[in-house]
Amino acid sequence: MAVARTRQLTAGAARRVRAASRADGAGETGLTQLLWVNALHMAGDAMIAVSLAGTLFFAATTDAQRGNVALYLLVTRAPFAVLAPVIGPALDRLQRGRRWALAVSLAGRAVLALVMAAHYDDLFLYPAALGVLVLSKSHNVLRAAVVPRVLPGAMSLTSANARMSVFGLATAAVAGGVGAGIASLLGFHWELQATAVVFAVAGILAVRLPPHVDVSTGELPADVLSTAEIPVAGRRRRVVSPHVVLALRANAALRGLGGFLTIFTAFLVQATFDDGWSATLALGTVAATAGIGSFAGTAAGSRLHSAEPDRLVLVAAAAAAGITVLAAVFFSFAMAAVVAGVAAVTNALGKVALDAIIQREVPDNLRASAFARSETWLQMSWVAGGALGIALPPTGWLGFTVAAALLVLAVGLVLWSLHRGRTPAAPAPVAPEAPTTPLGTSWS
Repeated sequence: MAVARTRQLTAGAARRVRAASRADGAGETGLTQLLWVNALHMAGDAMIAVSLAGTLFFAATTDAQRGNVALYLLVTRAPFAVLAPVIGPALDRLQRGRRWALAVSLAGRAVLALVMAAHYDDLFLYPAALGVLVLSKSHNVLRAAVVPRVLPGAMSLTSANARMSVFGLATAAVAGGVGAGIASLLGFHWELQATAVVFAVAGILAVRLPPHVDVSTGELPADVLSTAEIPVAGRRRRVVSPHVVLALRANAALRGLGGFLTIFTAFLVQATFDDGWSATLALGTVAATAGIGSFAGTAAGSRLHSAEPDRLVLVAAAAAAGITVLAAVFFSFAMAAVVAGVAAVTNALGKVALDAIIQREVPDNLRASAFARSETWLQMSWVAGGALGIALPPTGWLGFTVAAALLVLAVGLVLWSLHRGRTPAAPAPVAPEAPTTPLGTSWS
């Protein structure tokens, strides 16, 4: 009876999950397929994180850990720092092959996971791990450009991205637990082989995305860092409105805080707790707080239909800055965990608001490019924050003081730009051929 009841409940849960993934026309447009590709992508990333925690990071000495993480950030940051100006144009030229680009990024990670499995206890682990992390960030950029192409008519981009995030976070939580169990019982060799299988399945699903993912009729490149005009087909046109630029700047500050907390907290835990079990419990508490915050922020943001996204992104950035200042003044490890949770909530809310602003302000023929390029700069911001995390000594009050100062400065610059631009609260969307206005040029 217990087995039968378990099967019944499992089948019922599977039906509900499948129905939720196909709701609002997502099954007909291809959003459901992309949702599961993204869920497996995040599940594989979670399993890679488990393997790195047990090999690259915690298995090394303290000095070696700092050097290993610094190397990871250097190699991860270098491609984005050097190639960021050309990533957008490269994606624009890749309009007709994004299914295959997604599949290649996932297949590449599957191969590298097998390399990690074969060399998890020697130096070949490091370049393989770094390659997996770089391909992961590239996958995020490609996925952001694909979402508008599979969006159902009855669903907003905000809701679509929120649904993908919720499914991805839930899948990552389960996969992380499964990966930790496999590593504990069978070892990292088997855990990494299981990770390769997850990436391979995701790659197969990416190839099977609907053909219209590769259709780029009428799409044009966008520039999300400036509202200055660019020449397009002999005409001059303002690419995005000041609202998009402001929201991206605020989200970059939030993403940088997330990167800083991810790296700095790991070193802080190791420096604070001598006992291995206490350190694992403390780091797990912070990770769980951040995961719950990210899930809650995404779920809440997708339901705030009446909230103004411009105001929401500013409130999120200001809240993150405020809690970081409090942690600097009244530092404790409990406050660090609170900052991690608040930062996760505000990151999720800020991203939801940015998605809504891009959908409102950017014309259809620029939207895929705008999403891809904004995701590129957000990835760079995360890595820059992580670099700050390893540059500072693992002294809690000092790290949070520096982070708070930089975050307050970033939010202040955003507010100053808003004041200088005198942006109206609810402007009409800008057409592709709209002429230059003083509002647009003042934000350049």
